Amino acid sequence: MTSHDHSNAAPGDLEPLCGEEEFAHEVREFVADEAPRVFALVEEYGERVDGRIVAWGMVFNDCAEVVSVDGGLHLSLASPERAHRVFSRCRKIRLMWVSHPSGGEQ
Repeated sequence: MTSHDHSNAAPGDLEPLCGEEEFAHEVREFVADEAPRVFALVEEYGERVDGRIVAWGMVFNDCAEVVSVDGGLHLSLASPERAHRVFSRCRKIRLMWVSHPSGGEQ
């Protein structure tokens, strides 16, 4: 929320910045702004015959974390596109972004 370093201060030594309601609003906005983007890697069967999700991923500022749906693989990669290339080596994979619950794209 801020770039202040409070590591050396005891919590009781700091004054509240604002009221509870305003602070809760600020925290919600901060979390929404910092939330990772979510994507899926979807394996396509045949020519648009069927598909299944093979992995889920989250993109942070400096990396993408990917976990296969069977839990057997966890990768830290530079980007979702790199994850797509890794999973696409032996099968047809689509990189699909998950829309924000409000209906808009993240």
